[in-house]
Amino acid sequence: MLDKIVIANRGEIALRILRACRELGIKTVAVHSTADQNLKHVLLADETVCIGPPASRDSYLNMPAIISAAEVTDAVAIHPGYGFLSENADFAERVENSGFVFIGPRSETIRQLGDKVSAIRMMKEHGVPCVPGSDGPLPEDTDECFRMARTIGYPVIIKASGGGGGRGMRVVHSDATLVNAINVAKTEAQAAFGNDTVYMEKYLEKPRHIEFQVIGDNYGNVVSLGERDCSLQRRRQKIIEEAPAPGITQAQRDEMGERLVAACAAVGYRSAGTLEFLFEEGNFYFIEMNTRVQVEHPITEIVTGIDIVKLQLRVAAGEPLPFKQQDIVLRGHSIECRINAEDPKTFTPSPGLVRLWHAPGGPGVRVDSHLYSGYSVPPFYDSLVAKLISYGENRDTAIARMKNALSEMVVEGIKTNAPLHQEIFGHSAFRQGGLDIHYLERRLGLK
Repeated sequence: MLDKIVIANRGEIALRILRACRELGIKTVAVHSTADQNLKHVLLADETVCIGPPASRDSYLNMPAIISAAEVTDAVAIHPGYGFLSENADFAERVENSGFVFIGPRSETIRQLGDKVSAIRMMKEHGVPCVPGSDGPLPEDTDECFRMARTIGYPVIIKASGGGGGRGMRVVHSDATLVNAINVAKTEAQAAFGNDTVYMEKYLEKPRHIEFQVIGDNYGNVVSLGERDCSLQRRRQKIIEEAPAPGITQAQRDEMGERLVAACAAVGYRSAGTLEFLFEEGNFYFIEMNTRVQVEHPITEIVTGIDIVKLQLRVAAGEPLPFKQQDIVLRGHSIECRINAEDPKTFTPSPGLVRLWHAPGGPGVRVDSHLYSGYSVPPFYDSLVAKLISYGENRDTAIARMKNALSEMVVEGIKTNAPLHQEIFGHSAFRQGGLDIHYLERRLGLK
């Protein structure tokens, strides 16, 4: 087992990684910005290293500082969590070349699958269905772009090849706005990701967002851990996730699992990863792969009984997967609510002092959070402050337990989006399940 690792992240995922390390007897090094010296995992870690000022570019995105922290503390590995440098192939390569273990896929795998155009091409080669599109970067020839759009059929969506989070995306309904949309998407992509490559796909009108969790080891073994429904979104940011996805049959689950496992095995995929799909009228369409642990990994852990973060650490230490595909059985239903420090109506961030924090409890309730009374939420980072996770033998029970958890949770001093979650759980459409990705924005009058 790994002796000591650097946790190159912050907030709830850093605390989640620290707890997994403790269970496995691994020492931890918490790297942090000057704004995060009072984070819970920083207070609990075996060692701490300040890596820079509050701005992410000077701290959590500072590759030399993070690698230096590993060197001065004699750590042997670095866990990037999610966000920040977790899907940065250059960072993974620098970690590897510096003699440390990167707890995630190999750098060349991240590079291949992190580029959406490359990932889509690879998935098509292995029989994974994809959204009809340009089959590569858009050319400079505008006439050829018009031809592609007409062949695919409007509406189409322009996407950044190296992007995510809704940036570098533009929906186009006719020839009249195509060129401008491409130029705007390219500009956004260059500013956000340093890569202005964009591609075109058919824009599905009312799809669901279904993703599959996979895990692979160093010996060619890859297993699917089932799917999650992440369709409840606001401006392409997930708010509520659940596993398994309502309405997905075992036959569909098995067929997709077999195809995507074969594709991942073909590239020697190692560690945790998630393949994201749009699902419409019974058909799956691959859109991208996240080469890291997901925010919503707990719901998969609950329905499979598998600790994904501990498994990442074991795989990084050279252990083979302790199970095969036939051993994976999904039991019950789990739901996750992302609790953000923001106004529930305007979505304006709400940093500040947490005067009182009371975590809910009871049967089938899990809370992943770095909050504590007296902690001050800084204004510099993502607004996620907690994840409420419920479990039940069926979806109705999981919903009932989540409603209880939301009513019991107390956060004083800052605003959170908990009232929005409570409202959603009162929607009859949500209780029926199977909502499309545009439902919440329609309901909120944002579209």
